Amino acid sequence: MTTIIKFTKMHGAGNDYIYVDTTRYPIADPEKKAIEWSKFHTGIGSDGLILIGVSDKADFSMRIFNADGSEAMMCGNGSRCVGKYVYEYGLTDKTEITLDTLSGIKILKLQVEGKTVNTVTVDMGSPQETGEIDWRKKYPFQSTKVSMGNPHLVTFVDDITRINLPEIGPELENHPLFPDRTNVEFAQIVGKDTIRMRVWERGSGITQACGTGACATAVAAFINGLAGRKSDVIMDGGTVTIEWDETSGHILMTGPATKVFDGEIVEEMES
Repeated sequence: MTTIIKFTKMHGAGNDYIYVDTTRYPIADPEKKAIEWSKFHTGIGSDGLILIGVSDKADFSMRIFNADGSEAMMCGNGSRCVGKYVYEYGLTDKTEITLDTLSGIKILKLQVEGKTVNTVTVDMGSPQETGEIDWRKKYPFQSTKVSMGNPHLVTFVDDITRINLPEIGPELENHPLFPDRTNVEFAQIVGKDTIRMRVWERGSGITQACGTGACATAVAAFINGLAGRKSDVIMDGGTVTIEWDETSGHILMTGPATKVFDGEIVEEMES
């Protein structure tokens, strides 16, 4: 016996996920499905799986499973795509949406043209647990810890092209200082309030973009006097604008959300 699950492949600045409306297509074993479906040669190919569902506290809920099956607390790029999904697929006619995540309720403001959502601004809340780590006994740099509901380690360097991210990314992600692992960002100031950033995501490896990582990078830049409260963060897959609102203390992230394609997965059901 088989069942069909409809999905949509979407990306925010190149950070791509498989999106499923679980009110129509309940997903059993999402950890296992995330691993299987995220594979590029034998699956759909993605940074992970995002499940859209109901919530008793918000308009919708979002669960994120990385390509290795681990569950993430928050995904900034993914949340923008959820906003686009629920509006364009007629699940809501609101242009301001509340989204229930493991790191709290997020507010999405959709910038709509006709029936198309072009960009989304996400209120990411306030950064937490900032601090410095001096690695200079082992590495020639210092890093800034920032939590955006998930952990980040941001390092500013003079030349980002000289960083061997495939080697140092997993080393720092799994460092004993981070028992729950951490996301790793390397960044370079390339202009006034303009930052070039690359990311090694916890559970996914190198990705084209990371929304919470961009927020953490902008926060670290401001803390270290390298940029103002509003910055453009350029990642491999695209650019987002990050503003640290002085009045509320919240981080506002604005960026694109792009649909790639719709598809169907045929699943064999156990008898």
